[in-house]
Order: sequence, then structure tokens, then C-alpha cells
Amino acid sequence: MQIIAHPSPNHSERRDGLRPELVVLHFTAMTSCEAALERLCLPEHEVSAHYLISRYGEVFGLVDEQRRAWHAGAGFWGSDGDVNSRSIGIELDNDGTTPFTAVQMDRLEVLLRVVMERWNIPPAGIIGHSDMAPMRKSDPGRRFDWRRLALSRLAVWPDKGAGTAPDVDDFLKAAQHFGYWAEYGFEAVHLAFRQRFRPQAEGPLDGVDMAMIYSLTLDQGRACT
Repeated sequence: MQIIAHPSPNHSERRDGLRPELVVLHFTAMTSCEAALERLCLPEHEVSAHYLISRYGEVFGLVDEQRRAWHAGAGFWGSDGDVNSRSIGIELDNDGTTPFTAVQMDRLEVLLRVVMERWNIPPAGIIGHSDMAPMRKSDPGRRFDWRRLALSRLAVWPDKGAGTAPDVDDFLKAAQHFGYWAEYGFEAVHLAFRQRFRPQAEGPLDGVDMAMIYSLTLDQGRACT
């Protein structure tokens, strides 16, 4: 896979000896890849990512993987913060409302395989920006095909199983076990969960939500088989 070098100055050393154990997926929410590249490389914006994949399948390398790109901001996954120091950030050229292109998803799959192998990151370590910062972020959004990644063992997907009675406390406990930070509260965590795993669902917590979140707690979720 060809990677086009487009260095960003917006990076620093990973803190406390941390290394990548997560990949955080984003959408740019901008009108074009060129506009996103400009923003991700201007010092005054203090934002970047390790990679940007255009809707036409071009892969731009912005920050060396050894360095701490400034893509995640404040947030938590698991019991730890400083997601920037623990992750690789991949931006996808998408306005947040339109489908991701086939060639863009193809390139993402290739890049994920390389990154996951290099850093020994499991499928459960591939998360969305909205997963670790649900009060602030919604990317990569409801149009992103998480199940496709899971079918290629590049993410996890829950079984629906048999529905159980909805229970907010039990849902939050299971969500925290999977990785969501319970301190954000039920509403934020439930929204992030549904955005990723049930993007068409509406209404209050239900038995399907419960079955799926319990499934995700088994071995931190699993890739589709």
C-alpha cells in the first residue's frame, strides 16, 4: 500500500513510556480531503492524526507511529485517559452524513491489518472517537460499517442473543467492562453504544441492548465468525 508523506508538526513524545494499544477511528467532518489535510497540518490548530484516508483511497501519512499524534483529546477507554499516548489515530475523509466509499474502506482494512500486526493490537482495541469521548464526539458516525471490519477480524461485533430485562445499572457495569467509561453516565454511554452497534435503533434501553452489551464483555468482545 502506498502511503503519501504529508508531515504534520502537531505531535509530541508518547508519555510515561506508553505504546499504542488502541486505534481510534475518526471522520474529518469537512468538505474535502484537502481542507482536512490543511487543518491537520497547521500548527495553530494543534490537531493531527497518524493517517488520513481520502474518499478516493489515498492514504496520507501525517505523524510517525512512534510519536503521539494529537487526535483524540480528552477522554477515556478502559480505566485510563491520555488516549493519544496509547493509540494510533486514523482520520477518514467524510462529512459525517454520507456513506464511506468502498475504496476508502478497502484501504482502511489494509492499513488496520498492518498497524494491528505491528503493535499487536487485538480487534477489541479498534474503537471510535465517540467510544472514548461520547460527551464530545460522534465520529466515525452512524454511517460507518463496523460490522464489515468485524467480519474481517479488524473490530468486534456482539451477538444479539436472547434479550433480557433492561437494567440501567447492569448495562453500565457491562459497558464499563467492555471499555466505556461509566463516569460519563448512562445516557452518553448508551448513545455511543447504539451509534456504533445499533445505529437505526431508537427509544429507551431494551433487551437487545442488554444482550449485545453482555456479549461484548465476553473476552472483550470478539470478531465475527
